[in-house]
Amino acid sequence: MRVYFAAAAAILACVGLNAQDPREIVRKSVELDQANWLRMKDYTWIARETERHLDSRGEMKSQDSRAWETVILYGEPHRRMLERNGKPLSSEEQQKQQQKLDQTLAKLERETPAQSQLRLDKLVKERQKDREFLREIADLYDFRLDGEETVDGHEAWVISAVPRLDYQPKHRDAKALLKIRGKLWVDKAEYQWVRLQAETTGTISYGLFLARLNPGAKLFFEQARVNDEVWLPKREVTSGSGRLGLLKKIALEQELTWNNYRKFQVESKIVPAER
Repeated sequence: MRVYFAAAAAILACVGLNAQDPREIVRKSVELDQANWLRMKDYTWIARETERHLDSRGEMKSQDSRAWETVILYGEPHRRMLERNGKPLSSEEQQKQQQKLDQTLAKLERETPAQSQLRLDKLVKERQKDREFLREIADLYDFRLDGEETVDGHEAWVISAVPRLDYQPKHRDAKALLKIRGKLWVDKAEYQWVRLQAETTGTISYGLFLARLNPGAKLFFEQARVNDEVWLPKREVTSGSGRLGLLKKIALEQELTWNNYRKFQVESKIVPAER
């Protein structure tokens, strides 16, 4: 009898799993991702970027890193450099960074309400345009619901994505997605991307033949829930080989982390960041 109950439970679990349409899950998650991206303007944060240059065996030859704080000035994000290669900026460099912010702030303070609104509207349109191509993801891929997993305490659907070779992208930036396959972990409660793993299956070119990324390059991306109201980037790692220009070969791993998210308030003052 226990065997029958176990079999029945397994069947019901499969039915419940298959009842979910992975394409619609992804479509909804992309729309929420767009909203999250726009809401980042309500936060300040600290980011750290590390580039590890690799040799032909994949071993590190050299490493460069930098850290900066993103602050909000009249609704617009601006960077203030904090560190280079693990060392705080010199007093002179810190002063230059502060002067640059002060000059920007003074310029923004002289804006009329109409000028300020025009600038902010332009900023929103640019942010939307930069990520508009992501809305094609739901149509560009064939999806498979692989199951469910718990990631960082969040119950998530695990969805594999393989490009549809017959699909004709409408947006120029979406063309590169035809050479990328991956797997998504989507939070079941909020339809947010908890994790993404992807790999290139063909050569991807950037700019006017300035850079080429070889097949086999990998991307790992994570998000975190902040202030119980929004999901924001946590960590991104890209690795692979390619070419800069016509001759220079490159092999590197780039890691970018975001932390210390703070809700921006109008009365906030620009002070040194806590690192």
